This record gives sequence, structure tokens and C-alpha cells, in this order.
Amino acid sequence: MTATAQQTTHDVDPAVRMCALTREQRERSALLRFVVSPDGEIVPDLKEKLPGRGVWLTLSRKALGDAIKRNTFARAMRADVNVPDGLEGTVARLLLNDALSALSLASKAGQAVAGFEKVETVLGSSKVGVLIAARDGAEDGRRKLAGKLRARGLTDQLVECFASADLDLALGRTNVIHAAITCGGLAQKFLACARRYESFEFNGAAKAES
Repeated sequence: MTATAQQTTHDVDPAVRMCALTREQRERSALLRFVVSPDGEIVPDLKEKLPGRGVWLTLSRKALGDAIKRNTFARAMRADVNVPDGLEGTVARLLLNDALSALSLASKAGQAVAGFEKVETVLGSSKVGVLIAARDGAEDGRRKLAGKLRARGLTDQLVECFASADLDLALGRTNVIHAAITCGGLAQKFLACARRYESFEFNGAAKAES
């Protein structure tokens, strides 16, 4: 191997990949990986563990849709591939399920609470790791709790991309509008999953539905 080749190899950042659509270098957390199955079908690899050559795309529904329209997968793989119908919806469901599974895990570990009063209590302590507000909840309640979070300088820990029905499913109860996870690894795991879903489905900025 030449000195130039060695330099190039050593300079490769394992945390960065190129989007096959835009050709931009981005952090892996801002990308989605896809591989080709043995029968030639494009498969999302959210865990980045499936074998084979990967195709990386910017983490957004629009980018995926554009890649499908422009035949980006076939060009990147230099082979004919089959893109399954509804791939965008499949990816959205997988990302959503990842986030809800993380929230459910936090709940089972006793680190998640739901209900306005319980969440307000957590916000008043030093324990809050993530504040969750259903995007279809009443604006006044969301504003009040979000204000308490901002007062503590924790604006980045507010999640508003899930519908109440999503939160119901994850927490095993009905009519969940407000929830919180206490500080710790499970809160950070949920937040990372939630941000990926938010980036894909809402371009990183979920809008309230009230």
C-alpha cells in the first residue's frame, strides 16, 4: 500500500458516511443504511448490522422518496435491485417502533411517568431526562410544561413528535398526553430514537396538531 493510500485509509472517519443521493458527508446518526437481500430486494438496516455493502441515505422521508424516483439504489449498488412498495412507510414504522420500545423499556424499569401532575413533579426536581408531549394534546398544557423545561435550560430534551395513541401503546394506558423519563441511559436511548423518527417523518421539527 502506498503512503497516499495509507493516508486515505487512516483519514476515514467511521462516524461519517456519504449520502448516496446528495453525495454529502454526514454523521451516521443523520443517515439511514440499506442493504440488498439475497433475493435482490432493498432492505432497511436501522441497526447497521446486516451483512453486505450498504447504501446510506439522509434520514428523511423526502430523501428516501427522491432516491427511489432517481433509481439511486441501483446506481449505488451497480446492479438491478427491487425496491419494495411502501418502503418509506416501512422505514417510518420501524423508526417509530424503535422509539416506542425504548419508552416502554423505561416505563417497565420504573423510570417513566405519565399524567400532567406526575410529569410536573418530575420537572420540579432534578431528575427529568426527557419531557414528552403528545403532538395532538392541548396547547396550554404543553406550553406550561415546556416552559418549566426551558426554565431549567433543557429545551433540547423536549419531544413532541408522537401522537397520544403512540404513547398509549408504549406505556400501556389510555389518553397519555404528557410523559417524562428520569435522567439516565434509558432517557438518552429514547431521545436518540425519537430524534431519528422525528428527523425522518417531520424533518426534525414535529408540529403540534392543536
